[in-house]
Formats: sequence, C-alpha cells, structure tokens
Amino acid sequence: MMISELFAKGGPVVWILAGYSLVALTIIVERLIHFSLLGRVPNNFGSQARSALHVGGLGKLTARHRGPEVNVMSAVLEASNEGIRELSRVAERVGSQELQRMERGFRTLAILGNTAPLLGLFGTITGMIKAFMVIEAAGGRVDAQALAGGIWEAMVTTGVGLAVAIPVLLILHLLEGMADRRAQSMKACASLVLERLPHAPESDTEEGAVHHRDGVLHAL
Repeated sequence: MMISELFAKGGPVVWILAGYSLVALTIIVERLIHFSLLGRVPNNFGSQARSALHVGGLGKLTARHRGPEVNVMSAVLEASNEGIRELSRVAERVGSQELQRMERGFRTLAILGNTAPLLGLFGTITGMIKAFMVIEAAGGRVDAQALAGGIWEAMVTTGVGLAVAIPVLLILHLLEGMADRRAQSMKACASLVLERLPHAPESDTEEGAVHHRDGVLHAL
C-alpha cells in the first residue's frame, strides 16, 4: 500500500497519528543528541576522585572532565570552599537540575505513546460506524465494496496507532534507562565527595543527595 493511499483510506485520524510520529521523532533525536553531548567520566573516575580528594586536587580533576557527575561534584566542592555545611542540599539541588535536563521531553513521549493506540481505536470505531451507516442506508442489502471505505478506515487506524505507539514506548524506556544510569552515577560521585569533604557534617555524609524516578531527590 502506498503512503498516499494509507492516508486517503485512514481518514483524519491517520493524519493526527502522523503528527504524533513527527513530534516523537523530533524529541527522540534531540534527546539522543543531548545524551551524546553530555560527556562521560572514565570508568576509574571514582579512584581518581579519591586520590584527588586526598591531595586536595579535586578541582583540577573535575576541570578535565565534563558531565552531570562532574557538575554535581564541582558544585559541592565550591560550596565546601565557601564554608557551606549543608552540602547534601547542594548535591540534591544540582542533581535535581541535571536530572530534569536529561528527562526533558520524556513526559511528552509517554503521552504520545500511551494515547496513540487509543486514537487508533477511536478511528476504528468511527470507521465501523461509517460501515453500519452504509448498511442502514442500503436497507441491509449491500455488497462488500460498499462497506470497504468504513472497514478500511477501521483497520488502518488501529494498525497505524500501534505502529506509532510501540517504537515510541520502547525508545522511551531506553532513554529512561540511560537517564537512570547517569543518575546512579551522579549519586555515587556525590556520595564520594560528601563522605570526604571536611566541611560536611556527619549527618550530610550519611544522607547526601539522591533521586528516584519520579524526580524527587532524597538523602543518601
């Protein structure tokens, strides 16, 4: 089936679903580019940070790298140098900001992925209504060709709705996993700094800043 024929037979619902797919594709591409440009700390960054903290060179270490983990550590280190004792709150605030930047657009993708099948089902219902209206107008004596338009619309909209929803939801879960892994890395780096900075009180080293998937940051 040609694309033009698909749009012609599917009716307005297919056009709406095409808009869904265009918006979702734009968000997905933008998010993938964002994650690729975030920067990533090396695998041995934790041991490097411990050594740097021991000799007071954490600032030089963070200056050589970039990423949300580095941003959290730099903010905590700067607050410590300024004599701020509530370092866990600093880590919580910066970690929350970094997480919000990573998860931008996720809610829109979830809405698109969850409503696309419902929109396809709506098109199915309207298509079947059209088919039964043809039957009623013909007094119950119609051939298959007379019903084809309504049946086409009913089947096409369901298929298109699922074709939009399935990849959107799969990619959304992939992006959420990427954000979760970076959040756990931020948590580990923040905990590493909070445990060793002299300005951090004991309660801070025990609590610190973490996040969970709903965007709420808790204490370590």
